[in-house]
Amino acid sequence: MKKVLGMAALLAGLIAIICIYQYTTTGAMAFFGPVNISNLAQRIGMLGIYSIGAGIVILSGGIDLSIGSVMGLTGVIIALCATKYGWSPWLVSLAILPLCALLGFWHSFLIGRFKLQPFIVTLSSLLLLRGLARGISGGKGITLDNASFATIGNNSFLGIPIPFIILIVLALIVGFIMNYTVYGRYLYAIGRNEEAVRYSGIKVNKIKTLAYVLCAVLAGIAGIVEFSYTGDVQPANSGLMYEMWAIAAAVLGGCSMRGGEGTMIGIIIGAALIRVMDNGINLMGIPSDWQWTVIGLVIIGGVIADEAHKQRQAKKLKA
Repeated sequence: MKKVLGMAALLAGLIAIICIYQYTTTGAMAFFGPVNISNLAQRIGMLGIYSIGAGIVILSGGIDLSIGSVMGLTGVIIALCATKYGWSPWLVSLAILPLCALLGFWHSFLIGRFKLQPFIVTLSSLLLLRGLARGISGGKGITLDNASFATIGNNSFLGIPIPFIILIVLALIVGFIMNYTVYGRYLYAIGRNEEAVRYSGIKVNKIKTLAYVLCAVLAGIAGIVEFSYTGDVQPANSGLMYEMWAIAAAVLGGCSMRGGEGTMIGIIIGAALIRVMDNGINLMGIPSDWQWTVIGLVIIGGVIADEAHKQRQAKKLKA
């Protein structure tokens, strides 16, 4: 909880800095304009959806590097089926989610059955799925002009962007699972001490399987929302490096890379921090090329802060 409160305070401070800078340079605060707030909520929603998936896997002590490639391939499949074969993008989207679940199951099978490192397994999927997206599309971008399908990523309900509503609904569902079910308690325990959980008779591989399945399905949902928003998919670039944004959001939100620590509200705050940083870079006139520098600093800063916290806690226990 202390981490969450600290990140919330950091978010508030960041917003204050952006507003003060704008007011002193332009005499206005465009940050709180209705258009900017709506766009910000929309972008937070899309980032938050797949960040929750990354956070679940991190809680288990693992990592998933295939998120961006899953999103890119999802967009390519929907675009191809809709433009080339005339299938409904809605039906294709529903059919893709079970395939995403199978991918997550495959990851957990390789990790659990053959004791492979999650980093290697999901890195191979990152490359394989990206190559598959480029191969089946011929490496060419595809545009889908479907007003009905575009409502997911672009429309609002009661003034709230639909991607943000989807994020909140998913966060509530996953948060309930993580905090109020036996599965959630086991997942946190595995992240803290997998061997102890295994010796207690709990089937660790089965618990981890659902974590990777949820991550892949959430990446698929995010891919659907992202493609609905843009209406265009580029096999080589769509979703590229999104797994890094997801990991950064989870770490910023209080998820420990060691596993066993993190909350859904924290991940949402982490996603908000990243999008507010992006928004502030634009509003303050800073070149967007610095975004990659920001994400690198965010990840290393989060890991250093987590390690420092661990060491302080260890010292307190020894004292």
